[in-house]
Amino acid sequence: MAITDRDITSCLESIIDPELGISIVELGLIYNIQIDEKKISIDMTLTNPGCPFAATLAGNVEQVVREKFEGIEVEVSFVWDPPWTLDRMSEAAKKHLGYDC
Repeated sequence: MAITDRDITSCLESIIDPELGISIVELGLIYNIQIDEKKISIDMTLTNPGCPFAATLAGNVEQVVREKFEGIEVEVSFVWDPPWTLDRMSEAAKKHLGYDC
């Protein structure tokens, strides 16, 4: 069975942003997922380019995907265009943080 974007995002939902306490998927930090037979490439961003948890989050993404899909190379890259905004968050994440939806 082929790996899908949904398979990957399901894994990534378990990764919680340490500052906000919300899944990186719900925050809209995952921008792109490329899947081929031997490699999964994930483009993600951060809520702030100076985030002190950048390396931790990237490492967590890589680890979770590697554990789920053994034998596949995983590459995580940070992208800054387009910049992250509150509009990328899910309605549930906005409500959790007290934003009117």
